[in-house]
Amino acid sequence: MTTFAPDSLALNRKLPLWYQVSQSLRASILGRSPDAPLRLPTEDALATHYGVSVLTMRQALKELEAEGLISRHRRRGTFIEPGARRGAPVRLLGSVDAIVAQQSGMSTQLLDHGPVPVPAELSLNFPELTEVTGFRRLRSDEETGEPTNHAHNYVRPDVAARIDPADLERWPMTKVLRDAVGVRISRITDTVEARLADPETARLLQVPLLSPILHYTGITYDESGRVVDVARIHYRGDRFSFTVTLDADQGFSGPAPEDGI
Repeated sequence: MTTFAPDSLALNRKLPLWYQVSQSLRASILGRSPDAPLRLPTEDALATHYGVSVLTMRQALKELEAEGLISRHRRRGTFIEPGARRGAPVRLLGSVDAIVAQQSGMSTQLLDHGPVPVPAELSLNFPELTEVTGFRRLRSDEETGEPTNHAHNYVRPDVAARIDPADLERWPMTKVLRDAVGVRISRITDTVEARLADPETARLLQVPLLSPILHYTGITYDESGRVVDVARIHYRGDRFSFTVTLDADQGFSGPAPEDGI
């Protein structure tokens, strides 16, 4: 029987390996094509694929099973749950793959894209530019069609010129920048705050005016420390929650939350 082929993963030794593997596999599952096989490779094969021990792989699979994304059957194998495409609470521990995972699994409509003036409040992020490329997208639950979040990305023109707009209807911006464009992402800084829905956000997300929403800002840096993308995303307050895990042994700090990016 043909098995599902997950994406590859570059491990960061400063983060728990099981967590990185679970988030990478989660992103692959949520971003899979409709005709992708539902059967996962064996634990041994997955451990080899990710370059981790079987025990680490088992812990990663246990996490995904607890989320309801996979089911495990003795002597039959491990399978992706057919309905495993819904959004889930954001749980981040500092990995780019975690952000990609949160961004995956929703239907995305590219509303528009093109040159826009650098917003005054982003001038420090793009100090030498007067214009960037804007991409506006609306994400919806694939099963219900209900809008879940509205994203606006501001991307450096030289980077945006290498983006295929069609990719943004299939993949999150972070994945497009990293895997399709080839940007070597060094870090992403995230801010989440509570706001009230303005008229445009209320219209797009189909919520009452001044409803509570979660406003996310994600700033993506390349290996030279240059800002390549600033994402602003409005999430429906009734559909998302944000959880940040701080590991005292690893010295993590700061909040981080889907496509943003």
